Amino acid sequence: MIDLGISKIAIIGAVALVVIGPERLPALARTLGALLGKAQRYVADVKAEVSRSIELDELKKMRDSVAGAARDVEQSIQTHTSDFEKSWADATQTATHDAPPDSPVYKHPRKNWRLKQGTMPQWYKAKAGVRTKALSGAARVARYRPKQMT
Repeated sequence: MIDLGISKIAIIGAVALVVIGPERLPALARTLGALLGKAQRYVADVKAEVSRSIELDELKKMRDSVAGAARDVEQSIQTHTSDFEKSWADATQTATHDAPPDSPVYKHPRKNWRLKQGTMPQWYKAKAGVRTKALSGAARVARYRPKQMT
């Protein structure tokens, strides 16, 4: 590159003063300063664009690696899930076929109305007037028959 020292800059300034003249030299200096500023901003923009593109490439590589890792995890989960489902199906088939014939079958408690009624406390039944004992038809007639006056 060009090596400009203070002595060379002073010689260039003196020649410019003589050639251009003292009246137009400040305007020329302002114009040169503005052009140098524009050039520096352009170089800075180019550097920023290059660094952004490099960062973008790095982010794309990172995104691809994370996406690959996510796919690997998903595939491993799917294989483990399918293995679990197979073993579960084998275990449930074995359990249903190997169970003794007289074993009770599980029924959900909500399906049994009597069991639901049995869970109601006795004090609530008495207060609400819930019948706790079933009466036969003859017993009901005998209980509620009007008493005869003799």
